[in-house]
Amino acid sequence: MKNNKTQMLVEGAVMIALATVLSLVKVFKLPWGGSITLVSMLPICMFSIKYGVVKGLFVSFAYALIQMLLDLAEVMSWGLTPETLIACLLLDYILAYTVIGTAGIFRKHGMAGWIGGAAFALMLRLAAHFASGVFIWHSIGKLWEGFDTSNEYLYSLMYNGAYMVPEMIFTVIGAAILFSIPQTKRILAPTPKES
Repeated sequence: MKNNKTQMLVEGAVMIALATVLSLVKVFKLPWGGSITLVSMLPICMFSIKYGVVKGLFVSFAYALIQMLLDLAEVMSWGLTPETLIACLLLDYILAYTVIGTAGIFRKHGMAGWIGGAAFALMLRLAAHFASGVFIWHSIGKLWEGFDTSNEYLYSLMYNGAYMVPEMIFTVIGAAILFSIPQTKRILAPTPKES
């Protein structure tokens, strides 16, 4: 029992470290936050698939704190009011990255569960960024020159979808590839005693 817990803690730490390193490899970065990375959320999704949503949420919360600390200097330079800054940190970091831990929700349903869970978790992350865009960022920045930002819902969907949709596609493809490799599938199979 103790060895299993130690193994889980070590795997969680390794997945957080791997996700953090991958998050630093930015394929494309938008001016007001958000970027396409090298499947940085896949390790957190895989941990949740193996150990379940509850443990996945704990690991993804730790990952959220690290992402917030890595970007804090940049976010502070945007000149936000204290209230807006707190709301941004809560929606765009704490909530948006913590929900990645829900990827294990369908984990016992084979490849469809892995893919569905990863897609579900990233849709929740997109929803958090979308809410932030509507309630915090609707009057800040321009996505494209001449783009009408008066509709905050459309603006937020376009801005956040510009990086989250490719990120979601890459993560789902990564989950499908990992599932198709027998050795990885065996290692990441849901633990029998976990719900």
